Amino acid sequence: MGALLGGPTTPRARLRELIAAPTPLVAPGAYDALSARLVEQAGFDVVYLTGFGATASLLGRPDVGLLSAAEMADQARRIVDAVELPVIADADTGYGNAINVVRTVRVYEQAGVAGLHLEDQVTPKKCGHMAGKAVVSTEEMVGKIRAAAAARRDPDLVLIARTDAAAVEGLDAAIARARAYAAAGADVLFVEAPTSEADIRRVAAELGGVAPLVFNAAEGGRTPPLSLEVVTDLGFSLVLYPIATLLAASAAVQSVLATIKADGTPHAASLPTFAAFTATVGLPEIQELENHFGA
Repeated sequence: MGALLGGPTTPRARLRELIAAPTPLVAPGAYDALSARLVEQAGFDVVYLTGFGATASLLGRPDVGLLSAAEMADQARRIVDAVELPVIADADTGYGNAINVVRTVRVYEQAGVAGLHLEDQVTPKKCGHMAGKAVVSTEEMVGKIRAAAAARRDPDLVLIARTDAAAVEGLDAAIARARAYAAAGADVLFVEAPTSEADIRRVAAELGGVAPLVFNAAEGGRTPPLSLEVVTDLGFSLVLYPIATLLAASAAVQSVLATIKADGTPHAASLPTFAAFTATVGLPEIQELENHFGA
């Protein structure tokens, strides 16, 4: 609602500037509008809408391709409306073939996202750090990237091409695919789930001159954790921490429920005050709008 009283109007251009900066852009994951507001209030420059988190939040289910394009676009729209920051959204496989990708890009663009990523898994997909993935052919994915680039109405919309081929065909194939996706029109490259620091370094060395790179620091996933200093030295442009907020929220809810179960009340739990929480979700902004418009 802050945009009603003035605010940034070109989040896509801003995202491009941030990705081009000499230090990596850190993007914590958000799974709903509240978690997105918390990311913004913590002082970050961008919000990442995680498909893993959105699936868990909306369905209470794992990330195995259960959400539709419309459901993800609706979640993106709510998050974009809740924050002033650029929002990068997970668009999974584009939810079908190249023609489906055209519609996916259009509905995500209408939702207001600043960037999105498409992956080369078959439909339905799986979380990139789960076993049993399968990928489409390089040629099919190249067609999807070309379709995405042609479909966007705003040339500043950032298209991120993700390949999951490392787990299926090996790292050589994943790097070759990433090169092909850049040639097809991807702005940023995302090699998912390398399983060693040596592989991470190889991705950086071989693709760093092709396009800006994503490092997906999936918490508890198959990729070894690296310090932000090391990631910076390797030249990655965008660092995703996709599910830290989701895991933290889940643990906190489990803890307070255990307290209620044991004590009969949540009084022993460490909780924010009612006033503090209503401030977090923007009650002062609503009061400002009431004063501004005489409601």
